[in-house]
Amino acid sequence: MSTPRLSDRALPGGRRSAPPGTEISYSARDLLLSTWQGRLFIISASLKIVVALLRLTGVLPTLVSILSSAATIGLVISLSVFIWRLFVLMKQQLLWRVRRKLILSYIFIGVVPSLLIVIFFLLGAVLIFMNVSAYLFKDGYDAALNDLKVVTGGAASEISRAPEAAAQSLARTQRNAALLYRGMSFVYVPVTSAPRSAPAARIQAGGWEHMSPPAAMPAWIRRDGWFGTIAIPLSEGAGEVELVNRAVSPVLIDGNVAGYMVGDLPIGDEMILKLQADTGVRASSAAVVVDKLNAQVANISRIAKGDERGGGWTTLFTKNVIFLDYHDWGTGETKRASISLSYKPGDLYRRLSDAQNTTVPGSKVSFGVAAILALLVVAGLFLIIEMVALSMGLALARSITSAIHELFMGTERVRHGDFAHRINVQSSDQLGELAGSFNLMTGSIEGLMQTAAEKKRLEEELRIARAIQMSLLPRGPIDVPGLGITALCVPAREVGGDYYDFFRLPADRLGILIADVSGKGTSAALYMAELKGLVLALSQRYESPRDLLIEVNRIISEHLDSGSFITITYAVIDLHAGIMTFCRAGHTPLIFLPGPSSTMPSAKVLTPNGMVVGLRIDGAEAKFAELLEPERVELSPGDVIVLYTDGITEAMNPDSDLFGESRLSRIVEEHGHLDSDELR
Repeated sequence: MSTPRLSDRALPGGRRSAPPGTEISYSARDLLLSTWQGRLFIISASLKIVVALLRLTGVLPTLVSILSSAATIGLVISLSVFIWRLFVLMKQQLLWRVRRKLILSYIFIGVVPSLLIVIFFLLGAVLIFMNVSAYLFKDGYDAALNDLKVVTGGAASEISRAPEAAAQSLARTQRNAALLYRGMSFVYVPVTSAPRSAPAARIQAGGWEHMSPPAAMPAWIRRDGWFGTIAIPLSEGAGEVELVNRAVSPVLIDGNVAGYMVGDLPIGDEMILKLQADTGVRASSAAVVVDKLNAQVANISRIAKGDERGGGWTTLFTKNVIFLDYHDWGTGETKRASISLSYKPGDLYRRLSDAQNTTVPGSKVSFGVAAILALLVVAGLFLIIEMVALSMGLALARSITSAIHELFMGTERVRHGDFAHRINVQSSDQLGELAGSFNLMTGSIEGLMQTAAEKKRLEEELRIARAIQMSLLPRGPIDVPGLGITALCVPAREVGGDYYDFFRLPADRLGILIADVSGKGTSAALYMAELKGLVLALSQRYESPRDLLIEVNRIISEHLDSGSFITITYAVIDLHAGIMTFCRAGHTPLIFLPGPSSTMPSAKVLTPNGMVVGLRIDGAEAKFAELLEPERVELSPGDVIVLYTDGITEAMNPDSDLFGESRLSRIVEEHGHLDSDELR
């Protein structure tokens, strides 16, 4: 036997939050020593201090520079995490006040976008200065390389016209070139198949301090010559190479190549200082070769390391990097080197503005300086406007939140039990209306609290009534030889009117009752308790289910109200004879599944006639006796009998489809071979 079962839906779980007013604080020691970001900050800061001390002693080794960069990244990460945690803490501690909400909202709406605009223009200025500095340096660098090419080509032309005076021509060329760069060096390298009139020996001019002059041309040099940057091993060794600008021009005599004129311009102090004087950009102390090179380029300026000052030369706004192609002299393979650049934004801007060579009419101020002054004036006005707007926002927030503060204090008074407190807000806006609503609320809140207390008391009484009602149902295992019996009852509310019972009768018989009182709640439970006592008393007097139900209907109809009734199925099983006799007084049908020995092992829905119990209308008692029809069922081993209330068959899915008797019968038929507990 089973009765309707209604499962409460589990409320969705949620994360527990700290109660209002809970304060979460962190000490500086905990942040620095107990968190990974704190330890990262300590390590990074310590490394930066050590690097700063080492910088005072001279040039930093490469490994120390790498550690310094890693420490900078660590500081950025740790400080970012600290700022985020500070933001979260401020949100927890500040945002509960409306005034601070308004202030923070204004900051995020007005101040933060302004800061982002400033940062945007600063980054734009950095990008512009980086591109301008790279362009100026590359332009000056290419000009120096082009000068070397022109001078080398001129020397080759002079030897072609007067081979017999090659030495004098080359010496004169070198003296003229020294006016541009004192470090320029030249050498004439003859070829093996040179004409007889061509110089047969190698002729050099200049110091050639950076390397020994080349004795022969590599195979990759073209007949029409070449110019560019090469890398040569340093005389000091140590696996380093040096960058040199080199131009190669053929010496033609009678249309044949008699040799090649080679001109070198080391990328050293002289060239770097001259480029700095011409462009305002200087190559710094080191350049690292990239793209899978095994050697490292030597310092391109041996005095630059002594001039690396802090401030303008070491900030984000004064550093840049440029990439140059160079060739291996022996193989001609093209590789790349990166050169760090240093510049002062003020110098670059003055050079660009001086290029206009114009002044503001009526003054000696250039347009560039005037533009900077105008920009500073606009920036000052922008700052003043921001400060004024911030002050006005604070004043406005204070005026708005004064009334809210009164509301807050009122709620605090009410929270402590002062329901007579009233708020006096002299305003006709929404805040004034809110104060009026609050005063009305405090006037009725005490009554609501009394109602809540009464409701809680009723709920407690219903809980006790439910416990009493459930105690009226059979408890403990139902042990009847030859029968496997199980039952379940789950009321839809705290108490209900569904009821079942088992009781032993004389002559080795068993009475089985299932009933459903119309409606839910306390009244149905009371009628159920009355029915239990009545059936227990009458079952000892009436052996026939029909007689018992007729008597129950006669007695109970005198006590039920006009809108209530009861549906009952009462069965008596003769354990000795194996016969069940039952009557159905308007209750749901009985499902009977014959055992394996039956020739038709399919579930049957047994619906003998009968009307509900307790109707208070004229002639209902006689009509009840007339319609009530008993039915006998012979039982065999393996038979299954299922009695239930309408809560089972009228259960609905989300599409409002009833479960129905056919589905229940099919389940009983498919799983009738199970024992009673598993089938339930």
